[in-house]
Amino acid sequence: MTTLNPFVDRYRPLQSNLTDTSPLIIDTEADPQDILEAALQRIRASSDLLETLHCQCFQHGDVKDIPHITHALYLLTQDGRNLLQVAQQRMLNWKAPA
Repeated sequence: MTTLNPFVDRYRPLQSNLTDTSPLIIDTEADPQDILEAALQRIRASSDLLETLHCQCFQHGDVKDIPHITHALYLLTQDGRNLLQVAQQRMLNWKAPA
């Protein structure tokens, strides 16, 4: 299992950024509950899309739709994974209030 490194910077870029700059970032100091909720939203959307595809009949589908669907699933899943990593790191460093 990969060991998580402490945060070097407050703002962590999403790995799904495909540009030279990082327009989409995670605020590692945001409320951990908000980070977790953002992760759950993306993973839930990805799961819902996969469930729809599982139940779908592709007789009238178009081959060009496959890359569109896989790209959407990649973005949702990768962003959710990045957010979960930040939430996990926050929880590992979490200390109970005195």
